[in-house]
Formats: sequence, C-alpha cells, structure tokens
Amino acid sequence: MTFEPEALGQSRSDLAAVLKKERKRAGWTQVRLAKRCNMSQTKISNIESGKLTPAIVDVELILDALGAEGPLAAEILALARSANTEWQDHWSSRRRGLDKKQNELARLEAVSTEFRYFLLSMITGLLATPEYVRASIADVPGDQSKTIAKKLERQSVLVNPEKRFTFLLTEQAVRWPLLPPLEMTMQMDRLVSVSRIPNVRLGVIPLGGHIPERPLNTFTVYDRRLATVETGTGALILRDHRDVNVYREDFERYEGYAVWGDDCRSLLNDWAMIFTRQRQ
Repeated sequence: MTFEPEALGQSRSDLAAVLKKERKRAGWTQVRLAKRCNMSQTKISNIESGKLTPAIVDVELILDALGAEGPLAAEILALARSANTEWQDHWSSRRRGLDKKQNELARLEAVSTEFRYFLLSMITGLLATPEYVRASIADVPGDQSKTIAKKLERQSVLVNPEKRFTFLLTEQAVRWPLLPPLEMTMQMDRLVSVSRIPNVRLGVIPLGGHIPERPLNTFTVYDRRLATVETGTGALILRDHRDVNVYREDFERYEGYAVWGDDCRSLLNDWAMIFTRQRQ
C-alpha cells in the first residue's frame, strides 16, 4: 500500500463506509454485531457514522464476527491503520498560524497525565528559555510573538502535580549551538532547574561508550493513547495502540543509556562551562 499523507483523513470515512457495507452484506443489525463483539450498539453506530475512529483491534473483532477474510480483510485493516494515523505538515501549520498549534498541544496536555519526550536533535519548548524558543522559529516569516508567548505559557503544566514528565535528551540535542554561548549557558541552567521539579525526570544520553541503537526521530508519547513522531517536513500522529506501544518500548530502551539526577545535572553544568569559556 502506497503511503499518501493527504489520504489519511479520507480513510476514516472510507473505513466507516466499508464496515457498514460489510455488516449489511452479512444481514446483521448493529445490535447483533455489537453483542458478538462485546461492544455497545452506540459504539458500532458511531464507528459506522465516522464519529469514532475504531482501534485496529476493534476492526479485527468486527471482521472476525462478520467472517470477512482474505484480500478484503487485508484492505479494510490497511484502511484502519491509515485512519489511526494523521499527518500534519509544517506548511499547513504555518498557514494556520503556529499559535493555533500551541493551542492544540495545550489541549492535549490538559487531558494527558503521563508524558515521554525523546529529544534527538533539539530542546523542546517546555524546556526552552525565551531566547531558545525565539531562535527555534526564527525561520518562520511574520510576527511570531503570540506563538512565543503561548509556548512559554504552556510551561506552567510542568508544575502540575497531577502530571508526570520524563524528558530524554541526547547530548546532541542539549549542546547543539542554536544560540550564542551566553544564551546557551542560560539554557543549560534552565534544564538543571527543570530537572529539580518533583514530577519531572530529565535524563541525558551522552555520546560516549557503546550505544547499539539508531534512533531516527524525535517523538513524544502521551499516556498510552497517542504518539507523535517528528520528521523534517511534519509530524505523524499515531493512535493505534500497537504503534504507541512500540514507541513506549523504544523509550524504555533509550532510558537505559541515560544519566539522571545529580549525575545529569553535573554533566549539564560541565557543558555550561564549555559555553562559558567560549565567551571569554
């Protein structure tokens, strides 16, 4: 199946239509199908109307109940995977306004409890100083003052005791000189400060020793419901539980290569001193 980002949204309505068609072909009512799949009739109705995007496991249950198999079942499962995947390209986000993206992230943070950030190449906005935030979107034309303000406003979620954050940064992400030395020193201090917040774990993977892994992307996992994967031109939003679990498992492996607590803060202070000497 060819990957076409623009078709991801359409696959939701296609999936709803084909599941409804297969139920009717089998001569089943929604009530009968719901009972066979141990679901509510309301859930089946919402799936068939496109109001609810079913998880792949739900689609598998429905197909099994209806006796769908072979190429047809494979095609429907491919639709289900596409329906659980969303593509957000950078150009669309910029046309809508990056401040709108900040609103979306704030809503996601409001309904999530457990956050895992794997930061491969840059520091994320929740950890950034105002100077770093400004530099990170310096290539976006127009007045970005609203976006900067909302990025900084979102940082207040870090002190919400009902939330749990784990930030895992590579040495490259921490030390990439996006700012002049003085401002990079301030960014190191910011990371040290955040690492002391009680509900935040912050670790760094040093570029030393043997790391038999090859991470390709920055990604974030929200609870067990959703994972976002950054690319050079946009982000994939993954909702299927199997996709989300893969990124949770990746994150757990990478955690084993990181330094935490006082060892992490010591490393950050050492790197801050390197930037300090560059100023002299």
